[in-house]
Amino acid sequence: MDLGIAGKWALVCGASKGLGFGCAEALLREGVNVVVVARGAEALEAAARQLMADPARPAPAAVQHVAADITTAHGREQVFALRRDWDIVVTNAGGPPPGDFRDWDREAWIRAVDANMLTPIELIKATVDGMAARGFGRIVNITSSAVKAPIDILGLSNGARSGLTGFVAGLARSSKLASANVTINNLLPGAYDTDRLRGTMIGASQKSGKPLEEVMAARRQTIPAKRFGTPAEFGATCAFLCSQQAGYITGQNVLTDGGAYPGTY
Repeated sequence: MDLGIAGKWALVCGASKGLGFGCAEALLREGVNVVVVARGAEALEAAARQLMADPARPAPAAVQHVAADITTAHGREQVFALRRDWDIVVTNAGGPPPGDFRDWDREAWIRAVDANMLTPIELIKATVDGMAARGFGRIVNITSSAVKAPIDILGLSNGARSGLTGFVAGLARSSKLASANVTINNLLPGAYDTDRLRGTMIGASQKSGKPLEEVMAARRQTIPAKRFGTPAEFGATCAFLCSQQAGYITGQNVLTDGGAYPGTY
């Protein structure tokens, strides 16, 4: 299927690895010009080289990268100094650490809300009016399946990402945006084969005293698909939400978790 977005410009955050990289790769393969952003310059440069060398990349599709912390005002200024008009924006920032809410002070909450709620809102605010004026825009926020089924040790993420979800639910249904072919959706990953998942599994292994592979195998068994997702298939879902064909999908929370969520709705 031709997604009809070749030649568009996409900003993909947190794209040096994992799910962000998967999204950038899928968009690039559709002929989208991608600007990838992440904090670590070395990893980001390696990711940009990998994207440029992708044999599935259409020749005209460009790859640019900006090493910046998108969760800061300065980082966003660095990105917008490169380009101000975007057709596609994929917001993504590393989730806050797990733990017991009794141990989190006000600063921990502010950091979580700043990165996982306010940063996406700032990026949306900076881009949606231009999208509406041009008659096309796609914003995809990478959040978490914990928004749908909260996880007790991820209270910081549960709270901050749920705040973003509530904000998007209202904004996406604004007739000014929806009627101008601007959509805003949230993409909720379950357990994907990423460094973050492995880090969580290492922590569980250390806490339980069980070998890492045993912990990971047990986690897989809780998923009906009996496996972890891949960044590539997550990216493909993101690319579809950015497509011309997805213009009638907005304000939605798209859960991709291998069937792990047990509810009907």
